[in-house]
Amino acid sequence: MEAFMVSALKYRPTSFEDVVGQQNITQTLKNSLEKNQLAQALLFCGPRGVGKTSCARILAKQINKSNLDQTTQDDFAFNIFELDAASNNSVEDIRKINEQVRIPPQVGSHKIYIIDEAHMLSKAAFNAFLKTLEEPPKHVIFILATTEKNKIIPTILSRCQVYDFKRISVNDIQTYLVKIAQDRNLKFEESALFLIAQKAEGALRDALSIFDRMVSFTKGNLSAIGVADNLNLLDHQTYAELGEIIFKNDIHGILKEYDELLKRGIDPLQFIKGLGDFFRNLMLAKDTSTLSLMELSENVKMSYQNLTKTISPEYLIDAITLINSFEINYKNVNNKRVHIELGLMQLASLHFNGEKKKVS
Repeated sequence: MEAFMVSALKYRPTSFEDVVGQQNITQTLKNSLEKNQLAQALLFCGPRGVGKTSCARILAKQINKSNLDQTTQDDFAFNIFELDAASNNSVEDIRKINEQVRIPPQVGSHKIYIIDEAHMLSKAAFNAFLKTLEEPPKHVIFILATTEKNKIIPTILSRCQVYDFKRISVNDIQTYLVKIAQDRNLKFEESALFLIAQKAEGALRDALSIFDRMVSFTKGNLSAIGVADNLNLLDHQTYAELGEIIFKNDIHGILKEYDELLKRGIDPLQFIKGLGDFFRNLMLAKDTSTLSLMELSENVKMSYQNLTKTISPEYLIDAITLINSFEINYKNVNNKRVHIELGLMQLASLHFNGEKKKVS
């Protein structure tokens, strides 16, 4: 049986063109290479799973590319040194690097040091690194990567050219998952891939991990219902149905529906957040100028536009304010179920004109 390779490794970017959702950064790095204006100390910051380490490796390979006419690309693997600062964060580890950088590369023009999770370095290690980072040998380039920029000491930050990686949009992740699904000849619904992209919260690596799990669960037939059930998510249609109950001021109806969701194993806090997103999307759908703020397919956007026609902006503002308030207070209450049910009852007591309905 052929060994299985997880998608995060199988589809890891090998060129700047393959990197998803970070076009501004990849273009800047390419321009710096072409004009020979690359700084000797770079700091890649951003959330996990957005391409920091991948970009660092691609850049490290590209730096010596001008000399590829005389050597094979494999030779340049000896010019790239990676250090995981999570487990190698002592002064001794940094001192070893300080000693190694003095020796010029035997092949190629530069030695590249990639220090991942740089914020995990101890304060003493940072201090030992300062002098080398301030005046590095001409043949050395440092690339630091971190998820917590605020933990990097200011004296290190001031010596680095900082690149801030952003969370990848839901649409970009979904588009990438479509390509992978097509490459693997899988059956899929785009709405299923959208749910996976949404669940990943901007981290492509997380999306690929969830994707592999869902392919196994659905046996290669990715449906929105199957993915939603496995991930304990609610799709747009479910929220639309809940919305209809709320709009009718059906207090008992919304309580029964919430009970059914709990029996399905839906996370209460995620339910609140999803409900808030639903009402936010209704507000955005009321004006064509704000449709672009909705990270949804065109068909779903149209369904929101149809749904929001009879709803006043004032009502939506009241609803969003109410949802936001009981989401903020969720962690501080003891009886969380009653807390959410009270919020739903208040939500179902609002009229479209913003007035309260008297509960009988």
